[in-house]
Amino acid sequence: MDWNSPQLRNKISDWICEDIGNGDLTQSSITENIGKACWIAKEDGIFCGIELLKIIFNQIDKDINFYPLIKDGQKFKKNDILLELIGPSRSLLASERISLNIAMHLSGVSTHTYKIVEKLRNTGIKLADTRKTTPGLRSLEKYAFKCGGGINHRMGLYDAAMIKENHIAWSKNIKNAIERIRLNTPFTTHIIVEAENIDQAKEAILAGADSILLDELKPSILRENINLLREVRLNNDCKEERKNLIIEVSGINPDEIENYLIDGIDLISTSSATTKSKWIDFSMRYID
Repeated sequence: MDWNSPQLRNKISDWICEDIGNGDLTQSSITENIGKACWIAKEDGIFCGIELLKIIFNQIDKDINFYPLIKDGQKFKKNDILLELIGPSRSLLASERISLNIAMHLSGVSTHTYKIVEKLRNTGIKLADTRKTTPGLRSLEKYAFKCGGGINHRMGLYDAAMIKENHIAWSKNIKNAIERIRLNTPFTTHIIVEAENIDQAKEAILAGADSILLDELKPSILRENINLLREVRLNNDCKEERKNLIIEVSGINPDEIENYLIDGIDLISTSSATTKSKWIDFSMRYID
């Protein structure tokens, strides 16, 4: 995660402008003085957002001193003090909602991810995210996913090719789609084919796909065919560098993930961490 990127800093400027606009109309209710505050966790979770908070506080007021008591990816308990702030009281108030909102959201993604990753512990299966992210927050949500113990799938359409249902329909068949990608992209391009059944998966393997994504297949079908798919790759007369096959499974309800702990699966991908996670509740309290 590039915390110094101009794009990120411009994004944060937009957040500040959205909330503060031409100025905080309530700030005149207090006298200008130096205040001290802390953040308190109102439930258990995994924290995410320390580096981002540094930038937010600095952009609002360089005189805000930020003292984190936790690291990204670290567990916390209800009532734990997460960080302390010292600075102009009006600036602390101006920073409150923006900073809490993004940290609660990202910590929610990390916490949700961690709970699923724990179910995969010692299985050899990794949990990957998807492109189902909030527009404008993808890099941050994917960072939060990593803080929860997951791994990142492709960031966008530009860092891996994934052939899905519509691509197959409009290119006539999987082989055509793969051949066109190999012809028109760098030789390092990783090609993933989303297969809705085992026959499609076999077709993709024979056509030279690097990864197979088995979508919404029942555990019984996966158990019967995972080793078979690997044998298809090993027996296929393809280039040596394409002998390795990554098998990914998707379309799983996280509550049923125990049924998919099947030997031979490399990845389970889920969008639930970004689409179904709830914010973790924090509050800011002033200290005398």
